[in-house]
Amino acid sequence: MGDIRYIFEKSKSGETVPAFCLPEGNLSLHSMIDPRREAQRLVSGLAQADFAVFLGLGGGFAPEAALDLPNTRVAVIDFDKESIGHLLKSKDYSGLLKNSRFSLIIDPLPGEIENFLLENFKPALYSSIKTIPLRTRTERDIQKFEYAAAAIQKTIKMISGDYSVQAHFGKRWFSNIIRNIKNVNAFHEFKPGQIKNAAVIAAGPSLDNQIKYLKELKSKKTFIISSDTALGSLLHNGIETDAVVSIDCQHISYYHFMGDNTRGIPLILDIASPPLLAGFSKKTVFFSGGHPLAKYVSNNWKRLPTLDTSGGNVTYSCLSLAETLGAQRITLFGADFSCIGCQSYARGTYINPYFANKQKRLSPIEAQMSALLYRSPFLPHEDGAGYRETSALRFYREKMEEKISAMSASVDCAPGFGAPVNLIKKEARQVDAEWKISSAEKERCSGADFLKSYMNDISGLPVFKSGGSYFDYLNEKQKQIFTTLLPYAAAVKKRNPELKQDDLIEYVKKQCVAEIKKVAD
Repeated sequence: MGDIRYIFEKSKSGETVPAFCLPEGNLSLHSMIDPRREAQRLVSGLAQADFAVFLGLGGGFAPEAALDLPNTRVAVIDFDKESIGHLLKSKDYSGLLKNSRFSLIIDPLPGEIENFLLENFKPALYSSIKTIPLRTRTERDIQKFEYAAAAIQKTIKMISGDYSVQAHFGKRWFSNIIRNIKNVNAFHEFKPGQIKNAAVIAAGPSLDNQIKYLKELKSKKTFIISSDTALGSLLHNGIETDAVVSIDCQHISYYHFMGDNTRGIPLILDIASPPLLAGFSKKTVFFSGGHPLAKYVSNNWKRLPTLDTSGGNVTYSCLSLAETLGAQRITLFGADFSCIGCQSYARGTYINPYFANKQKRLSPIEAQMSALLYRSPFLPHEDGAGYRETSALRFYREKMEEKISAMSASVDCAPGFGAPVNLIKKEARQVDAEWKISSAEKERCSGADFLKSYMNDISGLPVFKSGGSYFDYLNEKQKQIFTTLLPYAAAVKKRNPELKQDDLIEYVKKQCVAEIKKVAD
């Protein structure tokens, strides 16, 4: 801003209070009676929120009061470094600046607020987060503080969505990864080359009507990448796929492969996938998705290919594989992101035999299909539209659109009937190269030795004592180790919300060490 001018006045309680020097008179940022008591009232509602973001520094009374609460993490966002410098020169803020639980963010660049929250707000460790504006300050620079508040809300929403997934799958991810580590050296890796044309196959109902067109593309040597859900439909229609991708950590993934001969099909598996899935193919390739333990494995033991799984669904990851392999023309099949005519999936997927095996007199296939179809409420839709969306399916479609807009490849959708995917037309480059599967790269040590080392590193994490942030106790290596445990901690926190932070950390360490011992022994 550059035009803020502060003067400093004494409150009746003897505190130095900054005020705006305005033509119409001075405007104090805090109470001129007792600003500390005012701050205590302001933060009294933080008992259930142990991460506080204050908009506006002012005299720092409210952030100081928040830091008096045990384990509360505090951040202040403010603008105009010249004015902040004026504050820091005129008043003693050392109590804030020397506290390891305090952060001051001045004139944040685009993305800086998001990055700060992503790095520091860990829902498994902090129960909740609250934003508290210093009204007298924020009203003097409304546009910038509205931007900051919007960035905070957007990031919290993203973190919350990710945390809910971690809370649901955190234990299973950890268990699957450490079991796959012992066997990953027995399998292959892909050597990303480049291919001209690729088809990405989802399992939406429109796939039934697109099979003929897909067969035509296959005859033209189009590289076929199938989601695991769509694999059965392709094989039942006599279409050989060049690769199949699976990212689900749940054991229901087995049903996508049972009953079909998939031994010769390259199987691209997230290392967090169920361990027995690798046995369905002689050409299994493990990749690193978004789990911090998978990234740690790739960086510290054995390099794994990386695929983008942030879209939350397997079709998104199939598109990432096509991009990684260098495809310049990509056609989406069955990517409906909606239900069509009372159908959730194409024919030939696992759903029919799965429900057939489960059916009973009081639970026929039709009832199970109906329960699947209506398990989530449908969103309002346009009259005449032949499809229905849910919130989750719309989120998947929008994430897919975001990815496509950032890709250099030209992406099209085969004719279908689902929710339309908005595409940006691009000119494809002509590239011709070969995708190869080779023997896996040699690891730095055996899987068993890596697990023992990792187990010892977890055991060596320091004990957390109340006060400060646990990350402040850790060196860089220990921070990496502890970050790999956060999804597991999220799952434990969901089931045991009464656990305090110190008890939670020790419990997670103990459980993860015990889990690794089962595998290592």
